[in-house]
Amino acid sequence: MVSITINQQTLEVEPGSTVLQAAERLGIDIPTFCYLKRLPALASCRMCLVEVEGQRRLQPSCATAVTDGMVVRTNTPLIDETRSSMLDMLLANHPLDCPICDKGGECELQDLVMAYGPRESRFRDAKRVFHSRDIRLSPVIIMNVNRCIQCQRCVRMCEEVVGAVALGTVEKGMDTAVTGFEGSLASCDQCGNCVEVCPVGALMSFPYRYKARPWDLAETDTVCPHCGTGCQLTVGTRKGEFMRVRSKADHGVNRETLCVRGRFGLDFVMSRERIKRPMVRRDDALVPVSWEEAGDYLQGRLSAVEGKAAGGLASPRLPNEVLYQFQKVMRTVFRTNNIDSASRWSTPFDTLGPLVAAFYTRAPLEEVIGNDCVLVVGGNVTDENPVTEYLLRDGARRRRTGLLMLSARPSRLDADARVVVRVAPGGEAASIAAVVAALVAAAGQALPANMRAGIDGRATHPDSDEPGRLATALLEGGSVTVLVSADLLRPPLARATLQQLHNLLQVLRALGKGLAVQFLFDRANQLGAWDMGVLPAALPGLRAVADDTARTTLERAWGAQIPSEPGADFDAMLELCDTGQMGALYIAASDPVMSYPDREFVQRALRAADLLIVQDAFLTDTAGLADVVLPAASYGEESGTFTNNEGRIQKVCKFREPTFAARGNLAIFDFVAGLRNPSLRSSVQSEIFDEIARLVPAYAGLTLTGLGSEGAFTRASLVPPGGAFFTPPPASSTATDRLMLMTGNCLFHNGYLSEHSEILNTVADDPYVEMGAWDAVQLGLQEGDQVVVRSAQGELTAQLKVNKHFPKGLVFVPENYRALRLNALMRRGEYPCPVDVQKAQAVFEIAAVAAAGTGPENLR
Repeated sequence: MVSITINQQTLEVEPGSTVLQAAERLGIDIPTFCYLKRLPALASCRMCLVEVEGQRRLQPSCATAVTDGMVVRTNTPLIDETRSSMLDMLLANHPLDCPICDKGGECELQDLVMAYGPRESRFRDAKRVFHSRDIRLSPVIIMNVNRCIQCQRCVRMCEEVVGAVALGTVEKGMDTAVTGFEGSLASCDQCGNCVEVCPVGALMSFPYRYKARPWDLAETDTVCPHCGTGCQLTVGTRKGEFMRVRSKADHGVNRETLCVRGRFGLDFVMSRERIKRPMVRRDDALVPVSWEEAGDYLQGRLSAVEGKAAGGLASPRLPNEVLYQFQKVMRTVFRTNNIDSASRWSTPFDTLGPLVAAFYTRAPLEEVIGNDCVLVVGGNVTDENPVTEYLLRDGARRRRTGLLMLSARPSRLDADARVVVRVAPGGEAASIAAVVAALVAAAGQALPANMRAGIDGRATHPDSDEPGRLATALLEGGSVTVLVSADLLRPPLARATLQQLHNLLQVLRALGKGLAVQFLFDRANQLGAWDMGVLPAALPGLRAVADDTARTTLERAWGAQIPSEPGADFDAMLELCDTGQMGALYIAASDPVMSYPDREFVQRALRAADLLIVQDAFLTDTAGLADVVLPAASYGEESGTFTNNEGRIQKVCKFREPTFAARGNLAIFDFVAGLRNPSLRSSVQSEIFDEIARLVPAYAGLTLTGLGSEGAFTRASLVPPGGAFFTPPPASSTATDRLMLMTGNCLFHNGYLSEHSEILNTVADDPYVEMGAWDAVQLGLQEGDQVVVRSAQGELTAQLKVNKHFPKGLVFVPENYRALRLNALMRRGEYPCPVDVQKAQAVFEIAAVAAAGTGPENLR
């Protein structure tokens, strides 16, 4: 530790700390413009100058390291005069248009001029003017370059944190101007982080422009609903109407940054596509009714299916309290363990449960990615979890963390990675097994015999030595973090992939590596859904349904019996529907008709259920098949908690009232459950949270009041790690001559919820097909062509994007566009999906020739 005295206050700080950081700890305010905590010091604005005893000149506090015994003054007459002069220079060319500037009321230049600035300017020259009108850089970002004070925050944020490199500067000195390349932000992520960090009104949010002033807004701190990163954000509303989202520098895992979905994609709550009233099916059509009429109708239908199988599907976007109550209602009122929380994935609890319970690290992401090596397995972090990508980039560039990538799809992080293992679509299990084999071969007798048995050390990856290089990197690091994409849970091989992942973790632990493991979920509360027991074979706390002790504890607390046999997952529930065995199927905020493979089968199965109840905020394709539709509160219309990928539980706060006749999800559960058991008590969110804290071990001792602005971390299970060491898959290539279709989220959308955002649809409303340059050339295709993607099940048409980083044989179509009906191409139990791709024009010409009865040779 080194000692520093600032304004006669003494403090001990870590070596390498700056004067500015020391002053912040003492509560001494030093003004800055160019400084950002998460970026290296630039020291260009000269606002943070201080006097250091023994130094002849003023020193920038943001870039001056503390030395032992240093004495600093921050408020001398010389410093005051210097700050005033710097502000006078900035004001010399700054337009005095505060009354119409969107930054008015929260402008850092305004604040510092009031605190430190001159009362009269010495400059009399005409102000510099770059443009007479504001420039629309993108659908969501507008710029007034005349207001820019050249702090470079936006440029550095875009390049060093986001990695988009969409902004740059032109000219020099006082003529320096920030701009997008060729005057636009075509290569931009549209995340708006440049708007957030701009200290003045140079960069502005176009959707928020001229809508409100900060003092008009009622602001609510809450958590983003789009992915599992769990970014904290602040929602501003005016007279109950959604206005904007901003982020705070010192809160949450995101620390001021957001992605495009979090900053601009919350306007879906204002969508005109909301369900306005309950609906029931009469004469094969949904008819709006009152809640009382819906209750009478539903009670009769529930009586008719009494004694038949029941099932439930709930969205992992719902709060913990809602999910907990859903599984409780299904188990105690409907008497079934047929419960699931994700209609897109296979969730083999026998492997997944022990993996999450034994290895999952419930700790800050910033802490776990501080390990020597970070291995990202599967998926595309850039598109699925953008803010997590920002943190990973920061770790690779500033902390020198060894970033290792193993996936079929490339991501922007590949450029910062030490080793990239590009696997064939669906080949993750074999590639992880190859890494394990290489580790075992290198470690030899240092590993237990059961880990060496059946593995001869020869890599099972046939085409390259990349798994060996990745294994070497893992061996060199003293601590390893493994981040696992939820994409690994999509294919039928999910169990085998998880087994090999389990092997990898066991080997790393046996080698004495410090180990951290987290999933990268693309749904806001997927970990919470599992913790709450929204699984067919697991009770709350990821305890098996067959666990008599766990089941008895819950039965005593709930005052009702729980079936002892594991239930059916959603795929099995669809089979029950299709074979006429399903009585009541209850779906809450999920749309399997759009998301589950084989759309035609899903529609047929849901129509075959005796009673389909859909509870949702929007009239989804699934709701369109329902017998009863119950309008539910959307995000922001009810309070609760989410558990993010870190295992951090955070408050989700209400910032508007439910629209039309919508009710809170808990109130609807009470409404439905009361039709079967009128004596049930009403659900109260705070009481349910307390019950979770009593009955779910990972949440023991937590209180709502104790969550605070940063939330609180749930606790890892005490289940000892280890268990069976699974046999690796046979050494064989997963390569195929066919093109293989994979799917997932694109950067601008997450699931189908974001399609209700008008703002996001202005950014990216067109679906696309993405493939590699080599495959495109072989097929005679070019960027921008309309192409037809055809499988054995169906076909779709969209615009082609050519990605030079894509491996041979991979075709990617984002799952986020309802109009594509992507799941109609896919067959249940088959993923990735073999497809053919052809130029749309050629397809139409062949069809026209066939209709005319002539051959292709007659085409000109």
